Amino acid sequence: MNKKPRLSFMQIWNMSFGFLGIQMGFALQNANTSRIFETLGADTENLAVYWLAAPITGLIMQPIIGYYSDRTWSAKWGRRRPYFAFGAIAATIALFLMPNSPTLWMAVGVLWIMDASINITMEPFRAFVGDLLPDEQRTSGFAMQSFFIGIGALVASFMPWIFANWLNVPNIDPDGGIPPSVKYAFYVGGIMYLITVLWTVFTTKEYPPEQEEAHDAPAMSESDEGIYSQKFSRIGQGLTGLGAGFSVIVSMAGLEPQLHILGGGLFFFGLMHLIGLQLIRKGKTQAALVHIVKDFNTMPKTMTQLAVVQFFSWFALFSMWIFCTPAVTSHIYGSSDTTSEAYNAGADMVSNLFGGYNGIAALAAIFIPFIARKTSRKITHLIALCCGGAGLISIYYISDPQMLWVSMIGVGIAWASILSMPYAILSGALPSEKMGYYMGVFNFFVVIPQIVAASLLGFILNTFLNEQTVLILVVGGFSMILSGLLTLRVQDTQ
Repeated sequence: MNKKPRLSFMQIWNMSFGFLGIQMGFALQNANTSRIFETLGADTENLAVYWLAAPITGLIMQPIIGYYSDRTWSAKWGRRRPYFAFGAIAATIALFLMPNSPTLWMAVGVLWIMDASINITMEPFRAFVGDLLPDEQRTSGFAMQSFFIGIGALVASFMPWIFANWLNVPNIDPDGGIPPSVKYAFYVGGIMYLITVLWTVFTTKEYPPEQEEAHDAPAMSESDEGIYSQKFSRIGQGLTGLGAGFSVIVSMAGLEPQLHILGGGLFFFGLMHLIGLQLIRKGKTQAALVHIVKDFNTMPKTMTQLAVVQFFSWFALFSMWIFCTPAVTSHIYGSSDTTSEAYNAGADMVSNLFGGYNGIAALAAIFIPFIARKTSRKITHLIALCCGGAGLISIYYISDPQMLWVSMIGVGIAWASILSMPYAILSGALPSEKMGYYMGVFNFFVVIPQIVAASLLGFILNTFLNEQTVLILVVGGFSMILSGLLTLRVQDTQ
């Protein structure tokens, strides 16, 4: 394999610039979706269920996009850039549709489309760094992505407030619908998404595949067929049985209906193993699904260790994204009435806070490579996640809304590290010909905690936390600290 040449600062800038628009779309989704859902009549305890469209889409889309992008090559368009362009066009359309949804279920459907489009664009960007940069520049490459993610989210999160307070766009719709300030923010976000991604498409060239790379999925040997048939059968039967049994218990015990999501997730994952088993038995061992399931069961050791870290850190993030708006509006602003000035002031504050922690993340991304070189990538991630956990827990003790900015400093530091350190560690442990594929599989450990959060948080809120949504953020804080401690056991082969 030829050693990749070092790239200049501007080359790394151009290849990462698309993340500015991607994160503008992602930040508008995260900061405003719960607000849109509640405005359209969603109950607070069901918010996590309505958000479920996003993780299911990611679970399905990212491994598939990674698998096929590894096998795509055009002398003109390259390997990853066709996916960037298509995803950007689809995401822009979804961003225009989202704030104009007339009903709750249309908004849920548009969220599904939006998240699928963002995933189509975002997954190849992760593999882009591994494709183009040598190992010694990958921490800087992912940190540059974190920088643009922070800047994009900072601008997008503040946009509803800017339209309302600087441009005098109404922040409350007289008919009780989505405020015009939110609509205009989504329009600007959609336009920026398209422009910035296309900038990367047209300014960055990709290397042609190495001659020794295997671009066609290899057929299994007879011995491998036997090994994986047994493994797929055992795991598939176990997970489908566990999922079905869990759902039966939920029904018989009269527990919260959203717990069926967790049972359904286990059943679905087991079903994928059983479908893979049938494909092997029919001799279709080159099928994409077979290799997606196979590689999930044969991940590199570093990837397996990082999976646990990812689970707890992203569980914390989804706790914040889903429940921060109702937590802040009820706990600090004292209102759950979506038509009240207090609620909308609190919702705007959450949007600003999300912008704030992303701004901190942009600054932190500048220093993360230096800290990692002085200590290690693992120690850097541990420190950052502990800062984030402390920030989330501190919200419970705050009564002055302005003090929330202090909490967001810790969250921003953690966010910068979450977006760079795990991927920098992982990229050194992956074969180049499967970079996109494994990055897609790695997304399982971003998606699975969201499915668990969607399944359990509403139940936990009603059963153990007396419907105090702010306590969900405390749970998330402890989860983030735990993920930091688990980082110490990761094998980093830098």
